[in-house]
Amino acid sequence: MSTFTKLPLSASINGKQILIGATTSGSATPIHTAVTGTTSLDEIWLYAYNDSTSSLQTSILWGGTTEPNDIVRQRIDSKSGRTLIVDEKLLQNGLTISAYCDSPNVVIIDGFVNRIS
Repeated sequence: MSTFTKLPLSASINGKQILIGATTSGSATPIHTAVTGTTSLDEIWLYAYNDSTSSLQTSILWGGTTEPNDIVRQRIDSKSGRTLIVDEKLLQNGLTISAYCDSPNVVIIDGFVNRIS
């Protein structure tokens, strides 16, 4: 029988939103580091909010930096509320998720992890 434990994103301080300051993959902002090993899984949900006056593309690096294999891209409309950008994607083995955006310091990401063990 599997156990689900709901957790904040590992880069979130006290469950707060994470401001995306990076504009390139080389300096991408950390979002979450998955559970170590291969016996458990992290089921990850991510939401974004764009506080700028323009629609912006946000890129999520999912466990690597190879394009297009490790990239999830989503255009986030200006001030349209929280937008679901990742739903129920799985990650494990200590792999990391990070993000960058067309414009720095205007898109925030929040979400949660269901750790399945």
